[in-house]
Amino acid sequence: MCGMPSAESTRASVHEPEPVRPTKEDEVAAAGSELIGGPLGRRALLGSSWWTPVRVIALVAIGMFALGLVQKAPCYNGAWFFGASSQYTHACYSDIPHLYQGRGFADGLVPYFDRLPGDMQYLEYPVLTGVFMEVASWLTPGSGTIQYQEQWYWMVNAGMLMVCASVIAVCVTRTHARRPWDGLLVALAPAAALTATINWDLLAVALTAAAMLMWSRGRSLAFGVLLGLATAAKLYPFLLLGPLLVLCWRAGKWREFAKALGGGIAAWVVVNGPVMLFAFEGWSKFYTFSQERGVDFGSFWLIMAQNSDNPLSTETVNTLATLLMLVCCAGVAALALTAPRRPRFAQLAFLIVAAFILTNKVYSPQYVLWLVPLAALARPKWRDYLIWQACEVAYFLGIWMYLAYTTSGDAHKGLPTDGYHWAIGMHLLGTLYLCVMVMRDIFMPERDPVRRSGDDDPSGGVLDGAEDVFVLGPAARPRQHEDARFDGPSVEWGRQGASGGSL
Repeated sequence: MCGMPSAESTRASVHEPEPVRPTKEDEVAAAGSELIGGPLGRRALLGSSWWTPVRVIALVAIGMFALGLVQKAPCYNGAWFFGASSQYTHACYSDIPHLYQGRGFADGLVPYFDRLPGDMQYLEYPVLTGVFMEVASWLTPGSGTIQYQEQWYWMVNAGMLMVCASVIAVCVTRTHARRPWDGLLVALAPAAALTATINWDLLAVALTAAAMLMWSRGRSLAFGVLLGLATAAKLYPFLLLGPLLVLCWRAGKWREFAKALGGGIAAWVVVNGPVMLFAFEGWSKFYTFSQERGVDFGSFWLIMAQNSDNPLSTETVNTLATLLMLVCCAGVAALALTAPRRPRFAQLAFLIVAAFILTNKVYSPQYVLWLVPLAALARPKWRDYLIWQACEVAYFLGIWMYLAYTTSGDAHKGLPTDGYHWAIGMHLLGTLYLCVMVMRDIFMPERDPVRRSGDDDPSGGVLDGAEDVFVLGPAARPRQHEDARFDGPSVEWGRQGASGGSL
């Protein structure tokens, strides 16, 4: 919104001082800007005033988070506590208040060390998330009715999660230095606002976004430490090491990858080691629960199970889901090594996490938060992003209406099973659509919104503009002028080392 890059050839390692204006290059962003008076002109002085892009986007993120809290008001005022299905008909369910008592926080039990009454013997969350939950319980009054305490617990968690949401928006805004306004994709994401306080996923997402920012700045050790902490809060962040491995392989950046891997392992061990050592049974509950959990909401496995007279066993589904994920990992690796231009880190990070979501045996609605910052970095195109978000909002409404149907008895208020299957299909198709768009950008770099602006890989850190040392297939041949049909800024990037290690 503040200036256009020069049309002259630009080296990928050199960043233009003026940010890219999305209202100039994106027709949806331009149309949306009419709500605030139209696109900003070339001489707009946002960067010289207090209203910098980072501050604007952080405030927008807080505003959207607050709207998400308002959406939960019917539950806060009673639906969490009275009536089996009202929290579903109002689409305002949250795990947070229910687990305050259900996981022993109301009774002062220590997570992982103290056994819980009931079927769930120990807290089924990773250690850093357990610490987050415990800290919130310390800030919750221990007096008053249990409803009062659960309301307080949810509000305390909401305040802490709002900090996480702000961190995510700021990190995404600062990761692509010339594209700060792409952070609005994160700040304005409707599915993120609706799901932010369902569970504690924002903690891991914030740490992952901070790790991505550190990698973009060339701080590989800090990236590893933050990614290790993120993995100590949720399992999915470790998947980013796979794409990073093949990209560093293609660019020959083994030292940087080793530092990232070492930092990640060290951080994960520091957090998990003491609990693993002194309370192994409680520590391992997250992993055993994930393995033993049956096919659940949101997955294509559920559609298969509910339409089969002889559904697959949990063990069979675990095996097949693992095999499907391994196939996807192999596909991402092949894509990284054979693409005509080395893919951007954010593109492969998005694809690998999306593959995990698509093949997993469960998809809780808050899992969309995992993809929001990665999608904004991988495919900063408002049309495609909003199509995906619309599908996720449809799924958000679908799962609650389905649960309302199954918990309302003979009244059958809500969405029947067939309708819920359509909602699952919307989620799957929306995610697949965005994956296809990202893969098209990889195969046709001239269509990539980031590279059309003259950058190579602004989130790639040491990979940005680096030479190739190992490539496979057509990418190993001498490069033709791939941007012949493209009249935007061209990007010079390394190819000199490609012939030595290519096949």
